[in-house]
Amino acid sequence: MDVAAPKASDPTPDAAEAPGPPSALSRLFAILSAHRHLLGVLAALAVLGIAAYALVKMTREVRYAEVVAAFDATSWASIGLAVVFTLVSFLGLIVYDFGALSYVGRRLRISSVAPTALCAYAVGNTAGFGPLSGGAIRFRGYSRLGLGPEEIAKVIAFVTVAFGLGLLIVGSLGILVDAETVAPLLSISPTVLRLAAALGLVPLLVLFALGGRTVSVGRFGLRLPSRQTVLRQVAATFVDITASAAVLYVLLPSGAIDFLTFLCVYSVALGIGVLSHVPAGLGVFETVMIATLGGTVEVDQILGALVLYRVVYYLLPLLGAAIFVSLTEIRGAVKSRVGLDLKAAGGRLAPAVLSAFSFVLGTMLILSSVTPTPAARLDIVSDYVPLALIEGSHFLASLVGLAMVVMARGLAQRLDGAFAGTLAATILAVVMTLLQAAAFTEATLLSLLALMLVASRREFNRPASIFRQVLTPPWLVAIATICVGACAVLLFVYRDVAYAHDLWWQFEFESEAPRSLRALLGVVILSSVVAVWSLVRPAIGRVLPPTPEMLAKAEAIVAAQDEADGNLVRMGDKSLLFSEDGRAFVMYGRKNRSMIALFDPIGPREAWPELVWRFIEMARGAGCRAVFYQVSPQALSLYADAGMQAFRLGELASIDLARFDLAGGKRAGLRQAKARAARDGLAFELIAKAGVPAILPELVAVSDHWLDRHKASEKGFSLGAFEEAYLLAQPVAVLRREGRIVAFANLMVTETRSEASIDLMRFHPDAPNGAMDALFVFLIEQLKADGYQRFNMGMAPLSGMSGRKVAPIWDRVGTTVFEHGERFYNFKGLRAFKSKFHPQWSPRYMTTAGGISPALALMDVTLLISGGLKGVVQR
Repeated sequence: MDVAAPKASDPTPDAAEAPGPPSALSRLFAILSAHRHLLGVLAALAVLGIAAYALVKMTREVRYAEVVAAFDATSWASIGLAVVFTLVSFLGLIVYDFGALSYVGRRLRISSVAPTALCAYAVGNTAGFGPLSGGAIRFRGYSRLGLGPEEIAKVIAFVTVAFGLGLLIVGSLGILVDAETVAPLLSISPTVLRLAAALGLVPLLVLFALGGRTVSVGRFGLRLPSRQTVLRQVAATFVDITASAAVLYVLLPSGAIDFLTFLCVYSVALGIGVLSHVPAGLGVFETVMIATLGGTVEVDQILGALVLYRVVYYLLPLLGAAIFVSLTEIRGAVKSRVGLDLKAAGGRLAPAVLSAFSFVLGTMLILSSVTPTPAARLDIVSDYVPLALIEGSHFLASLVGLAMVVMARGLAQRLDGAFAGTLAATILAVVMTLLQAAAFTEATLLSLLALMLVASRREFNRPASIFRQVLTPPWLVAIATICVGACAVLLFVYRDVAYAHDLWWQFEFESEAPRSLRALLGVVILSSVVAVWSLVRPAIGRVLPPTPEMLAKAEAIVAAQDEADGNLVRMGDKSLLFSEDGRAFVMYGRKNRSMIALFDPIGPREAWPELVWRFIEMARGAGCRAVFYQVSPQALSLYADAGMQAFRLGELASIDLARFDLAGGKRAGLRQAKARAARDGLAFELIAKAGVPAILPELVAVSDHWLDRHKASEKGFSLGAFEEAYLLAQPVAVLRREGRIVAFANLMVTETRSEASIDLMRFHPDAPNGAMDALFVFLIEQLKADGYQRFNMGMAPLSGMSGRKVAPIWDRVGTTVFEHGERFYNFKGLRAFKSKFHPQWSPRYMTTAGGISPALALMDVTLLISGGLKGVVQR
């Protein structure tokens, strides 16, 4: 049964007075909630702009040559030590995931967890948005290992909270020990700083005191981790933060600052960078570090160390992850159990890891285009390459870099078009980097990416054009971050070059500033075009109704399946998308900018991946957002691979007919309903399809009375409507009283007899109380006698959601509506009605793509089911 509208037999909602007009505060909150994604984008851009401006101002006395000199002065021993500390930090990070899995009651092999955790941190640290966030990597990896969305959400929440609390605790302990030294750096008095640090330790004390208990606040409950888990996570965080701080510390001049003081400053900078929501904290982290250490360490040395820190702690782990997933793609390379686990993990994570690597290398090309080529390399190139070719390569390399950044989203979604485009762009970039600057390091990294893409070719098997890709707000923020960063680098590098209009038209080997200026302009213009296209792209195309031939083909497919709900295709109100081999289909409708598929694909399971992606691509091509409504938990990993997010809708009630009987105390109420029906003179009959035409006039009369009494209108999409062709296509169960039909329910069945379900359930005003209970009892017994295995009672909306504070906001809102929404829909009553039959409950989900709000998607589903706003108001 549906969230949007009750089925015919659902308990009628209680009447209630209409709520009063919302207050000004409520309206303001609603406006802010509706535009929270846009506000988040604007806030991130504002923080980024402020950080970039601050960096330029704070480095006004520093010159690019001084930073390069500081960079070159760093010893290989220091770099090697930084690499070792990076390995230690990432080993500590693995413990986060094991602690989270232990918290949710899951025990997985280290060969399965370690690759997912390490790739999640390598990708999340570098990009940290959209499908390139640590949470998205974990969802993709752990969903394939059997974890449900709720469990994965708990793992992500646990890891996030553990890192935040650990960062707070490590920083607080360091400040308490060294407050006198840290205070001047942060421009705070030692007393205030000690007080703040003491407060920062309160969460640890609370967790240790209440470890393992369940804390309740009102009706919300939260099970706290055990003391052992808390201590393990604190130790892991200490190792992680201390080692990551040591990476940057060893790259700074020796003896410039003691490590404990540096650890405190690093913790503060890292926390602010995370809170800024700027991808990888780029610019924000650097600003805080320079602001606090600028009086202790030379700014040029800090900048040189920060650049190396980004390379060692961010780029190297990502490069390692990319090499790992590429090697696991080599067939026959592994045969042991551990090797097979690693190979499976590599296959799951390869698209996201290579996407992040492509994103980083594209950014590298853009930043290289706004920095001068070393004189020695420029002299070599100028001897062999014409000026026009150097100028053209320099300009095009920046645009190719932006193209790689844009196509990285398609790589994360396994698109063959993005694969081909990125491979071509990478090869072209190799040639251009060699032509413009003999940049062998960049060319080597790009060549590695090309080889990795070729090794992982079979993972990018979803046909799609790269020109249909529309970037979501997080991607636009990431591109804006790159553009702002490139602009800041340009201003820093060429701060001694006076701007003049003639710069745009200077073409000489030594004219580095004009060359960089033109490259940046090209990147900004192309970025603006991509952003405008993504934000204002119109919805196009029409959803066409199915032809009789298509309906007949779909009905034949449904008849061969075990799931009976697919019979809703017989309504003819949904469009159809068939698989390439014609053995499976998706039925869907469109409302506003949402293209909504009903249920999982119908047909053999091996045809589902292709259909899911073709539907997403079709929706994108029409300028719409793809939504799958009422999907099963078994297929969630499939939707996760397609970049979709899952949101729980409720629970499906199903009865195992082989085990069903009326014996025992818990089914006494059902025996009484059956006995009462006999006393009331009710007679049950299951009318076969061939016999339905003869009773159709009586069914029309019952339906009309039911609609009139409930002041209801016919629904659609996920609900059947009383239409003659639809009723005549399947059997109908009826209750008669004195020979006259007083209640009926139409059945949905398939030839496999694996499952039977019901759709329309309506009764006449003359039907005695409890008639529908009796109809269910008689029908279940009849289906069992006829050899059916399972009876599908439909979905109980919003049932089974978690109301705990750590639960996603979607679940908490759903729980609140379930508990207090009786004035709009009898959620608890419907769950109670189904519970009389003691069914098995399984969750059902809605999945959305393209960053769409689940509330907005559900509103479009509601309008589609109800036939518009008028249908919603009329129930």
